[in-house]
Amino acid sequence: MRYEGTVYRPPGEWRSYLLQVTVGCSHNGCTFCGMYKGKRFHTRPLADILEDIQMAKAQYGDVDRVFLCDGDAAALPMEELLTILKALYDAFPGLIKVTSYAGPRTILDKTPEQWRALRAAGLQRVYLGVETGNDALLRAIRKGVGAREMLEAGKRVREAGLDLWVMVILGLAGPGEASRRHILDTVDMMNEMKPRHLSALSLMLEEGTPLWRDWRAGRFTPVTARESLQEARLLIEGLDVMPLHFTCDHASNYLPLKGSLPAERENFLAAIDAALAGERGIRPEWSRGV
Repeated sequence: MRYEGTVYRPPGEWRSYLLQVTVGCSHNGCTFCGMYKGKRFHTRPLADILEDIQMAKAQYGDVDRVFLCDGDAAALPMEELLTILKALYDAFPGLIKVTSYAGPRTILDKTPEQWRALRAAGLQRVYLGVETGNDALLRAIRKGVGAREMLEAGKRVREAGLDLWVMVILGLAGPGEASRRHILDTVDMMNEMKPRHLSALSLMLEEGTPLWRDWRAGRFTPVTARESLQEARLLIEGLDVMPLHFTCDHASNYLPLKGSLPAERENFLAAIDAALAGERGIRPEWSRGV
């Protein structure tokens, strides 16, 4: 298959055929993220994308899952997205799921009716990097939207009938009261946004990013492993979205947790408490990754 640059996908899409329809991220301004810094955002020619689908058909025969890359595939014009979805379902009789990342501004640039049309055409899941529910922190990390807009973006996807998968980042605000406010505001947003899936990752400072430079200059203090676990506990304790598939098992996390809420809440909290008490081991710093 043909790809431009490094292609990223959510961990859960490891079985999916990766179809690159855009290159890079349309926003590409977040202070903590270095994934797309080496790419200039652009859309691939539709003819090339359709050719890639036929190449995949010849190579794989049939696939049941497709993930549209790169960081903001939903930024494509509606007509092109609908054409690509139709081509995928025509090419692969066994296809049951097409998924994509989408940035909050991209989501808001499409109307609720357009999102319903994409769902009807076979786009089942959207991954949204919320990062935090705190308005001041969203602006500090240059996410491109504030809390009100982020909430509206998530609700727009969910209300269109798509499976909304949200990511948030533990440790993003640093320690102290900022940490607590970050998590409490995130809890409030999630309880109103009501995603079906929520993944909590832990901040990893990527060399060369603005946040990494702030850390090197003494302007940002990362949370400790203990503080990260306390954030995870506060998040899990406050979530009232039912049912919710919750994952905190990314390579960046200190303690792997995965299951459904509210069913697994007490087990999760007990595991965190055991780790905080030193009765359960956590991932050492050297083995954490993005």
